[in-house]
Amino acid sequence: MSEEFEVRGAHEDRMDEAAERDPKGLAGQLAVVTAVLATFGAMFSYMAGATQADAALLKNNAAIKKTEASNQWNFYQAKSAKQNLSELGSQLTDGSRKPFFEGEAKRYEIEKVEIKSAAEKLEQESSEFDAASEARMHQHHRWAQATTALQIAITMAAIALLTKRRWLETGVFIVSSIGLIVGVLAYLHI
Repeated sequence: MSEEFEVRGAHEDRMDEAAERDPKGLAGQLAVVTAVLATFGAMFSYMAGATQADAALLKNNAAIKKTEASNQWNFYQAKSAKQNLSELGSQLTDGSRKPFFEGEAKRYEIEKVEIKSAAEKLEQESSEFDAASEARMHQHHRWAQATTALQIAITMAAIALLTKRRWLETGVFIVSSIGLIVGVLAYLHI
């Protein structure tokens, strides 16, 4: 029978000792900072996606209202054409049909006022949806900028950890601060 046994080297003993201790120094700081940055980055990324989706929905609503307004303007033009034909009919007809055509022309004039009002209201609603969409897209860009800054800071933290460069660790804190500030601006709709 053969027995199996393990021969441990000095490297393995040191790795076990390091795992048992609390993280200290550059590696410990960067590990905690990276975890916090990743958490904020995930939240910012979610908000960027949510605001982009909201902006797209608002833009879609604007397009729908614009189409409805266009339909109303087309209806308005049709009524104008009918009014013009009625006015022409009153000019070309004999006396017995003249009151009919004049009444039709007046009816179309009244209907045009209502249609014009509806078209202008729909155009206003379309403009409001467009403005809301633009505001959401601005907020989306802020969230995306904040996410990007945090992703850069996480990458810098990995490089700082691998190269053990303190100046890179300082860069991590500067870039992550910028990302967090931009995230606050996005939250405040600025």
